[in-house]
Amino acid sequence: MRTVIQRVSEASVSVDKKIVGEIKNGLLVFLGIEDADNKEDIEWLSSKIVNLRIFDDGNGVMNVSVKDVEGDILLVSQFTLHAATKKGNRPSYIRASKPEIAIPLYEQMIAQLGTDLGKKIQTGIFGADMKVKLLNDGPVTIVIDTKAKE
Repeated sequence: MRTVIQRVSEASVSVDKKIVGEIKNGLLVFLGIEDADNKEDIEWLSSKIVNLRIFDDGNGVMNVSVKDVEGDILLVSQFTLHAATKKGNRPSYIRASKPEIAIPLYEQMIAQLGTDLGKKIQTGIFGADMKVKLLNDGPVTIVIDTKAKE
């Protein structure tokens, strides 16, 4: 699994001009899924996202997590995170899982994040043409890949 995590003051995702997911203070998480991903990736990544200390403490130091600040998470599926750009100028998405594999893993990630955060996770709609609006706070943007675990 590959993610781009953004600390936001607010974020929303719309489909057909209707907001389907929306948060205020928290994390906007774009999630790319590949065939090699499994339950261990979900558990590790969910814990990492919920416990990342990227929110300011009382001294203005990034030292507390989204859970600590009682923030929210907006999870958006994004197969383009697995784009291969080595050859030519048209990206290949061959590493991105097909819906029959990706949807169950996406749903498991929603459930795991909800359990780890202790509240409902806002989402986009898998496979839909989504419009994402956000106000990046910081800006703070972090990339995590469960295969690299950097």
